[in-house]
Amino acid sequence: MSTPSPKRSGAAHRIADLAEEAVGTRLPVRLRAWDGSETGPPGAPVVVVRSRRALRRLLWQPGELGLAQAYVTGEIDVEGDLAEGLRAVWSAARTRGTHAPRLTLADRARAAVEAVRLGAVGPPPPAPASQARLRGALHTKSRDRAAISHHYDLSNDFYRLLLDDTMAYSCGYWTGEAAEDEDTDAAAVRAQRAKLELICRKLGLRPGARLLDIGCGWGSLTLYAAERHKARVTAVTLAREQAAHVREQVRERGLGDLVEVVCQDYRDITGSGYDAVATVEMGEHVGDAEYPAFAAALHRLAVPEGRVLVQQMSRGHRAPGGGAFIEAYIAPDMHMRPLGETVGLLEGAGLEVRSVESLREHYVRTVAAWHRTLERRWDDVVRLVGEEVARVWRLYLVGGALAFEERRMGVDQILCVRPSDTGASGLARPEGADWYRGLEQS
Repeated sequence: MSTPSPKRSGAAHRIADLAEEAVGTRLPVRLRAWDGSETGPPGAPVVVVRSRRALRRLLWQPGELGLAQAYVTGEIDVEGDLAEGLRAVWSAARTRGTHAPRLTLADRARAAVEAVRLGAVGPPPPAPASQARLRGALHTKSRDRAAISHHYDLSNDFYRLLLDDTMAYSCGYWTGEAAEDEDTDAAAVRAQRAKLELICRKLGLRPGARLLDIGCGWGSLTLYAAERHKARVTAVTLAREQAAHVREQVRERGLGDLVEVVCQDYRDITGSGYDAVATVEMGEHVGDAEYPAFAAALHRLAVPEGRVLVQQMSRGHRAPGGGAFIEAYIAPDMHMRPLGETVGLLEGAGLEVRSVESLREHYVRTVAAWHRTLERRWDDVVRLVGEEVARVWRLYLVGGALAFEERRMGVDQILCVRPSDTGASGLARPEGADWYRGLEQS
C-alpha cells in the first residue's frame, strides 16, 4: 500500500479514507455522514450514512450483505437515482478488478484507530427482521418449503399491488420498441400475455392436452392455458398463499373441470403421461446437487414426444447464487448456473433440447415495470408490509434490473422434447415462425 493521504476532519471524510484504503480506489459516490460532513465527486449519487450503527454493521459484516442490511434498516440511504449509484459501484469494481489490495498490519491498525474515533466499535447489530432464517439441511423438503414461504407467502395483497392483472411474476416478452411502450402499465400486461402465449405455442397446446405447471406461482400460465387453449392443467406450488389464490381464480372463472391445484413439493408429484410440462423460473430453487433428479423428473412426467419448457435464470461460474443480498432476503438457497450447464443436465436426463431463446433484455424492462409500480404505490406498500420490507424490494428490483442489463444474470426459455423409443420427436415440421406470428395481439 502507498502512504495514505493526510486524514481530513468530518465523519464523511474519515469514512471515505477508510473505504478507499480498503478497496484501493476512489469512491464513485458522494458520502454524507450523520454530522453533516460530505465528500466525494460532485454530481455523483449521494450515499447518506445516518448513524454510527451502519459502520458497526459493516465492520462485523463487510461487503454486500452488510451494506444491504444497513440500507434496508435505513441506516444508509441513497439520494438521487439508486440505480445510478449501484451502476457506479459496479463500474468501479470492474475497473479495480476482483481482488482488493492486501492491507498491511499498519493499514489495519490505522483503520482500527479510525473506527474507534468514529464510534463504530461495538457489538454486532442484530440482523434485520426481514432477513431469512432457515434451518435444517440444504434442500430438504422442509427447508425448501420454508425458503419458498419466506418470499412467496409474503402477502397476496402485496403481489396484487406489485404485479399486473396477469399476476405473472416472471420475465415478460416485450414485442414493441422500448421508446414506444416501455413506460405504460398496458405494455407490461401485453408483455406478460405475450410470454404466456409464446410458452403455450412452444408447448404445442391444444384443447384437451394435459399440461403440468411446476411452480405455478399465482397461476398466470395455468389460467391462460386453460382459458385460451382449453388445456387440462395440473398446477403445482409449494406456497400456500399462491395455491389459495389460484384456487380462488379457478372458481371465479369456472375452470374447475380443467384445472387442478396441488400444494406440494415437485418431488412428490406422482404419475406421468403429461403432453406438456412447464416450469417457469422455478428451477433456480431446486439446488445444484438436486438438479439432475429434477431434470429426470421432467423427462419421466412427459409422454413420449411430449414437450418440456424450462424458463430459467442463469449466472456465471463465479456467482452461482443470487448474491449475498438475494440469498438472505429474497430467494434463500437458490442456485443458478451458466445456460450451457443447464442444457447439459436436461440432455443428460434424456430430453432433447430443440430451442433456446434468451430473454435477458426483456427482463430489464419487466423488472423496471415492477419497480415503477413499487415507487408509484410506495405508501400503500409500506402500509401493507412495512418500510423495511418495502426497502428490501426497492433494492431487489433496482439491483436485479441492473444485473440483467450488465449481463451478470441471464434468463432463457429452453424447449425440450422427450423422444420416443424410436427417436421420434413430434417436432419434424419447423414451427418457429408460427410461434411469433401476431404475438403482440395476444
